[in-house]
Amino acid sequence: MAGAKETKAKIKSVQNTQKITRAMEMVAASKMRRAQERLEYARPYAEKIRRTIRHMAHANLGSHTHPFLAEREVRRVALVVVATDRGLCGGLNINLFRRTLAEMRAWQEQGVEVELICFGHKGVSFFRRFSDLKADVTDLGDRPQMNDIIGAVKVALDDYRSESIDRLYLVSNEFVNTMTQRPSVMQVLPVTDSEQNEEVPSDWDYIYEPDPESLLEDFLVRYVESQIYQGAVENVACEMAARMVAMKAASDNAGEIIDDLQLQYNKQRQAQITQELSEIVAGAAAVS
Repeated sequence: MAGAKETKAKIKSVQNTQKITRAMEMVAASKMRRAQERLEYARPYAEKIRRTIRHMAHANLGSHTHPFLAEREVRRVALVVVATDRGLCGGLNINLFRRTLAEMRAWQEQGVEVELICFGHKGVSFFRRFSDLKADVTDLGDRPQMNDIIGAVKVALDDYRSESIDRLYLVSNEFVNTMTQRPSVMQVLPVTDSEQNEEVPSDWDYIYEPDPESLLEDFLVRYVESQIYQGAVENVACEMAARMVAMKAASDNAGEIIDDLQLQYNKQRQAQITQELSEIVAGAAAVS
């Protein structure tokens, strides 16, 4: 009977775990819907400012060439890696880390040094084993704010201005749909038009007030901040979707384990009853 009692205790334990995973699944689903709404609000601005900046790269700026628009020999690059603060979200972080390590190896094989700026506890704890971090940001929560990322962005911009780095990349998760989130690498600086599909006419220009130099400085800083903020917002939606899927899979697996344990318990109980009946019959036969 001890075996049946142990099995019954296991069933109870798995049932309690299943309750937790189901609750986490529902919480993640609710947060994912809100994160998707914020993502839909943030995407148009990030895409529009990216398009405008790429247009300005073709504009007539006279003799002024902003360092954020100028290509130079690549000796050192910076990767801004946006991971999550918490786990239990399937392979979301692992896939991102693999993509980041592949990107690091590709640059290092070319003799280019790599520095890292990490967002999220998981990214910070993982990449500290490989190199010193130039900057890190944690505890962004489910609603990242621009003020939370400005410090890390300033570190990257200062390094780029001083030519400590020659390129800046954003490595983050891209939200495709609830079931699909994929890691992506986007070049933030210098600004390129590699993703610009339309041809820019050669006989146009913007009207600058007060002058291109001061306008570009503020505009390009806002551009970099918006791209990294967009990565942080998108990562929250990816995290919640991945957690919802992972917790649903855990709940389903718990259900299968409970079914198997219940079948095992029934067999053990049946064997115990059969044994007790045999003992009663044997005892009655001995008395008679």
